[in-house]
Amino acid sequence: MTVTVLSRKEALRRLSDNTLPNTAVIAFHDPDKAPIRYPFEHVFYVPVRDLDPIALPRFSLSFESYFPEADALARFIQNAVQKGLPLTAQCDYGESRSAACAAAILEYYEKRGIEIFADYRYYPNQMIFNKLLAALRQSDEDPR
Repeated sequence: MTVTVLSRKEALRRLSDNTLPNTAVIAFHDPDKAPIRYPFEHVFYVPVRDLDPIALPRFSLSFESYFPEADALARFIQNAVQKGLPLTAQCDYGESRSAACAAAILEYYEKRGIEIFADYRYYPNQMIFNKLLAALRQSDEDPR
């Protein structure tokens, strides 16, 4: 399984060059910033800030209220994988939120999420990673 991690700049470049293949896209963006509008059928937009746990109270958030899209995103990912679609995770810099998402996907499906954490190009957001991985695992138990 391949999960491509892109920055906003790189995603826009690939879109303009027409070198981004049709893919299932997970597009992270700050809630107050417009996301890239992808021309693909399978796109999941995640308006979530890249925060450390210590910063949550400044935004009136808690661990429980941060990243409420995790369950829906897990279902989107599982649907894309069932359809055999390649996955692309994109955030502003392609280092934290998207890397955490890729790590959770790789950990869930292939038990190799540590490869993202070990790659010095990335700084995976641990809350995104843990909440998405838990949602993927929970969806195994959910009969929906």
